[in-house]
Amino acid sequence: MNINSTKLVYFSPTQTTKKVIEAIAETIESTRVEHVDLTPPAALTRKPMEVHDELALIGSPVYAGRLPVDMIARLRRLKGNNTPAAIVVVYGNRAYEDALRELRDLALEIGFRPVAGGAFIAEHSYSTAAVPVAAGRPDGDDLMRAREFGKTINEKMSSLTTDGGTLPLQVPGNFPYKERAGLVNVAPVTDHTVCTRCEKCIPVCPTAAITLQDTVTTDPGMCIRCCACIKICPEGARSMEDPRIKQVVENLNRNCRARKEPEIYF
Repeated sequence: MNINSTKLVYFSPTQTTKKVIEAIAETIESTRVEHVDLTPPAALTRKPMEVHDELALIGSPVYAGRLPVDMIARLRRLKGNNTPAAIVVVYGNRAYEDALRELRDLALEIGFRPVAGGAFIAEHSYSTAAVPVAAGRPDGDDLMRAREFGKTINEKMSSLTTDGGTLPLQVPGNFPYKERAGLVNVAPVTDHTVCTRCEKCIPVCPTAAITLQDTVTTDPGMCIRCCACIKICPEGARSMEDPRIKQVVENLNRNCRARKEPEIYF
């Protein structure tokens, strides 16, 4: 099966999932590449998209071993029509648990045909300079592995037929999936003595939780703690100050130092 067009489909608040997906795409022979960014709030109300006779690279970060709820809602606006897909999850060097299986099941549900899967590592959203967790990843080695993954996908696609006659992709994970865990009503705070009101944090928020009136404020009920606003702030004015988050980061820094490597499945 020839690849005439590749769709890069991703939810990537801190841009690391996008970086991995783009690296995979570099070594796939395709005449046209189209980005379908599920990150902006507008993706939730975007007109449903039909995908036909292409290759889809579908990527998502992992939040506590599961897919982000917002990513799921936005991906469901795509219809796969038996289009082959490589599914990828990106996690912060702890564990991806049920996320890759959940993404495979979701891709099947909306009509895609998963033919390859991968789990890659990126800097954890909670990572800071003072308390790093997988800092700087994906690094050069990770991106090299992503390009190698793309080459293998390319080779596999050449042997695929359009009739869907392939065995279901097997990936790690349990069903029922693990219960969602996480804190509620917690969000980054702004140090107003440092903030310059540049507004760079507002457009990167995937749920439109940040507003600027007299000061920069965040609706904790809407915040998904992706930390995109923290990473983008040029002044370091945004931070997580909740003691529970700080404890999580300390635990990750202490227990997740051993380097994990990408895993791929065909």
